Order: sequence, then C-alpha cells, then structure tokens
Amino acid sequence: MIRVIICDDQEVVCQGLKAILGTADNLEVTGVANNGLEALELIEKKGADVVLMDLKMPVMNGIHATKEIKEKYPQVKVLVLTTYDADAWLFDAIRNGADGYLLKDTSREMLIQSIEEIVEGKTPVDSKVAGKLFSQLSKQALPGDSTIGKDLAEREREILKLISHGMTNAEIARSLFLSEGTVRNYVSAILEKLGVEDRTQAAVLALRFGLVE
Repeated sequence: MIRVIICDDQEVVCQGLKAILGTADNLEVTGVANNGLEALELIEKKGADVVLMDLKMPVMNGIHATKEIKEKYPQVKVLVLTTYDADAWLFDAIRNGADGYLLKDTSREMLIQSIEEIVEGKTPVDSKVAGKLFSQLSKQALPGDSTIGKDLAEREREILKLISHGMTNAEIARSLFLSEGTVRNYVSAILEKLGVEDRTQAAVLALRFGLVE
C-alpha cells in the first residue's frame, strides 16, 4: 500500500484529490495538509511514501517544504501538482529535490500512474511541464554547446540515455548487466562532468544539447 499525503491550501482541491486517490486499491491517503509545515508534521507522525505538493501556499510554500522533506526524509517522494502559471516556482522545485511534476489538469489515470511510478524511482513529468523546464533551463548560464558533455565516456553516455528515459539505477543495472553500485558510481561521475546536482537536471541538459536521442 502506497501512503500518500496531500498538501494543498485549497480545501476543494484536497477533497477532490482524496476522492480520486480513494478509487485506487493500492493507495492510501494518510493525511491532508494545507501548507508545507503541516505536511512535515504529518510525515513525522504518520509516515508517507509520497507527498502530493502544491507550490503556492501560506506559512510554508511547496518549494521550502520540498527542500525540508528531502533533507529530513530523503526516502519520501515529492510529486509537485501545480498550475500553468507556476513554471518559475516549478524550476525552483527541481532544484530543491522534487521527484515528479504534474499539472492540476492531469487525468485521474495519469495521476495514479505517476504516483505508482514515482515510488518505483521513475520521474513522471507532464509533457506541458517539460516544455516549461526547457524554457527555464535555456535562461540559465550554461557551458557552451561545443564543450558540454564532451568528456563523457561511451558507457557514461549510454547510462545518461537510460537516465533520460526515467530508468532507476536498479533498472539500468539489469539492462546493462552491471552491479547497482557500479551504476551509482557512473551516475555520480556523469553528474560531476555535466556540472549538475541531480538526475533530472542531467536528463534535461542531455536532451537540450543533443547528448542523447
């Protein structure tokens, strides 16, 4: 059973999400929070596997809450559930460790599937959100096209491609017949060479500069 905490300051949204998730046999809503601070308190009291996180909230917004959750409870997955006008906030969410990104107009099926996938270590990203991520990334100061990723070894490029497909370390290890520890070492080297902090940034950077198909 996947334990889910809903964090949103709109009561109607919370009740709607609770009703939707209640239709899935493998999901259990263990609490509803109206701000990030309440979400942290619920995790401490009841535990959680996934937090559905809004971004704009009083007391503690979703950005700060995501950062706190990932620092204190790294095993808890944070799935951002936001609106179109939150793309700037969304990029901050990436920087602070969010594990997935959906828009609030997503379908019931996609929401439930994304929660299941995020627990498996995948990174569900709404196709519309992906466009926002690329837009935000293009505004950042990045190395020139001629040098980015040029020092990646062939095996590192192969693993980067699988990362970009949303595969976990365990899945990559099985696919390439490597140990999971070896894959972790490769991933660390890839992040260092690309100058990024996490797998999502590496995947977006790789796609933008044509390092993977």
